[in-house]
Amino acid sequence: MSPAVRLWGRVTGRVRHEATAVREAVRAAPRRTVVTESVFAGLVLLCSLTLFPLVPPADPVAAALQGVWATLLVPARRMYPALTVVCCVPVTAGDNVWAVVVVPFVVWSAVRRITPARRAWGVVGASSAGVALVLVVGQALTEPQEMRYLAAGAGVGSMIILLPALSGIALGRRRPLTGLLRERNAYLEQARFLTDEAARMEERARIAAEMHDLLGHRIGLISMHAGALQLAAERQAPPLAPRAELLHTTAATAMDELRGILGVLRHQSGEDIGERGTREALSALVADARGAGADAELRWNATGTTDADPRTRQAVHRVTREGLTNALKHAPGAPVRVTFDEEGDTVTVAVVNDAPPAPRSPGDGNRSGLVGLQERIGLLGGALHAGPRPEGGFALSARIPVRPDAPPAYATSPASVPATLPTPVYATSPRPVPGGAGSRPPGSRPPLSTEVLTWPRLLGGGCAALLVLLPMVGGTIILLVMAVLH
Repeated sequence: MSPAVRLWGRVTGRVRHEATAVREAVRAAPRRTVVTESVFAGLVLLCSLTLFPLVPPADPVAAALQGVWATLLVPARRMYPALTVVCCVPVTAGDNVWAVVVVPFVVWSAVRRITPARRAWGVVGASSAGVALVLVVGQALTEPQEMRYLAAGAGVGSMIILLPALSGIALGRRRPLTGLLRERNAYLEQARFLTDEAARMEERARIAAEMHDLLGHRIGLISMHAGALQLAAERQAPPLAPRAELLHTTAATAMDELRGILGVLRHQSGEDIGERGTREALSALVADARGAGADAELRWNATGTTDADPRTRQAVHRVTREGLTNALKHAPGAPVRVTFDEEGDTVTVAVVNDAPPAPRSPGDGNRSGLVGLQERIGLLGGALHAGPRPEGGFALSARIPVRPDAPPAYATSPASVPATLPTPVYATSPRPVPGGAGSRPPGSRPPLSTEVLTWPRLLGGGCAALLVLLPMVGGTIILLVMAVLH
């Protein structure tokens, strides 16, 4: 096989390889980038070919080819920045002034993508020398009598490459520094979140220890004495035995719930809620309320056994218990209805009581129980409503997803909990987890892309970049005006 054939085979293979790489890069690029580049290239081609009447070229065919060549340089600057800068040299030597105008912007965008800076300076130097050489040769061949203008023309042509390259290199050096600063900032934010979480966990553990030592001891004593009272009542005062038994079981239940609260404070997962939130559990709550003197009833409107998430069942249990407790406290003697409905992927529980038989003054409660319910149901993605009824009485209802999303850890802070519960209150979706994927500090704005140029970034990229960029734009405008006037 001859050397020419082998060389041709290598060239065609290289061309096929590059074509495949370009096709894959276009497929992998964001749709917005593809559309933007296509529009930009289309505008360059349109201006290069349709504005000939304003500045008629000496050779329309060569000017058209020059416009097509400038259009191809627009998308090529992303994958082949160094080659694009070198290929801008032929465009500067033609008569198509509209294609020449595109060169500074193509060079400015391409040089920013050339690394390292030493290679960028080498490409820019070679391109500037090539522009000067092409202009000198072309001027000498076409108009020998204008040799005195060769130096000025070569200098202006070189500035078309050199000025935007200086600006692009100055701004391009910001890219690795900006990336390093972004990584450092993300690391520091993550470290701060972890430090805050560790401090929060330590405080929770301390509170849990205090509650265990104080409340646990007192509730244990109450349970022990209530058990002794129950035994004594069974022997000496049988009519009081059920009341003593209720006191004993209530103390035992309080101890179990205290253990659950301690587990939450210690951030222990896998809390066993037993059968809470089921029909039997709600019936037991209603029966306890009736034993305390309330006219309570349960209306269960779900078909079969509900297969709700344990967190949903726990929330249903808490809403029912809070509603019954408030009815016993603020409306004694009034009928109370507990209604449970299952509607597709949500469950609704409502505790409604009528007005008390005898007028009562407003209670001295601080609504902290309702605030706690609001936070609990809000973290599950549900909604809570609490408020007086127009016909008298009070209504407490909650709508909760059957399968809520994973609850965020520490999604709220004490400052975010309102002092009072508005009526009605509709909870919103769960907040993002601090330190999780895509999270930012509260109140912060998402960072701008490093490709977005703003005046502070231009100034931050170096005064040289700004001082070079403005003359480049001004010179381009002057070039167009002079060409049109000529």
